[in-house]
Amino acid sequence: MADKVTAFKEHHHAHHFRNDEHQFETAKQGMWVFLLQEVLFFSPLFVGYLIFKFMYFQDFHDASKHLDWVMGAVNTVILIVSSFTVARAISSAQKGNRDGVVENLIFTFICGLGFLIVKYLEYSHKFHDGLLPGHFFSNPELLETAPHANLFFTFYFLMTGLHGIHVVGGLVVFAWLLKRALNNEFGPKYYTPLECAGLYWHFVDLVWIYLFPLLYLVG
Repeated sequence: MADKVTAFKEHHHAHHFRNDEHQFETAKQGMWVFLLQEVLFFSPLFVGYLIFKFMYFQDFHDASKHLDWVMGAVNTVILIVSSFTVARAISSAQKGNRDGVVENLIFTFICGLGFLIVKYLEYSHKFHDGLLPGHFFSNPELLETAPHANLFFTFYFLMTGLHGIHVVGGLVVFAWLLKRALNNEFGPKYYTPLECAGLYWHFVDLVWIYLFPLLYLVG
């Protein structure tokens, strides 16, 4: 798309805000509070995983060898790239570059979709091998050498599945933002939804950056 600056539709702050800046800062503070709640949401899973890993270290170590670290690394790169394109979308809005906003939102959406496709392929392999959570676990060979391997995969599916739901939520938001960007609704004076969505997506990226080494590399 051509890199050009275009006029954007004027927006006015809601009546309960003093001005546009007040609305922007309030929205960002609200998003930070939401992300703090998300940290509290994920924390018990991380803590629980570390506790049981300490209790059944060898079993968790043996079970983690059945994860495909290459796929995990690919998804890590995908999310890092998507965080970069989100930042570029916000920067483009600040410069009044409507085409840049649209282009980078499309790239971000494609990256998020790519992440889910890789995760689907990875999950399919686990289902095929019977590496399922809890009592659904059906891999007797691994269970014989690692009796608590099913517990490892319970945490694996809970943590990566919950993260995947957040990725899906992000894609829904980016589709909505893309529609608005196509209508030329973002510019130097109004890009609050982009900024808040960017914070959310960076958080999703950060959670995966912790999940990848914890599950795939030092499991």
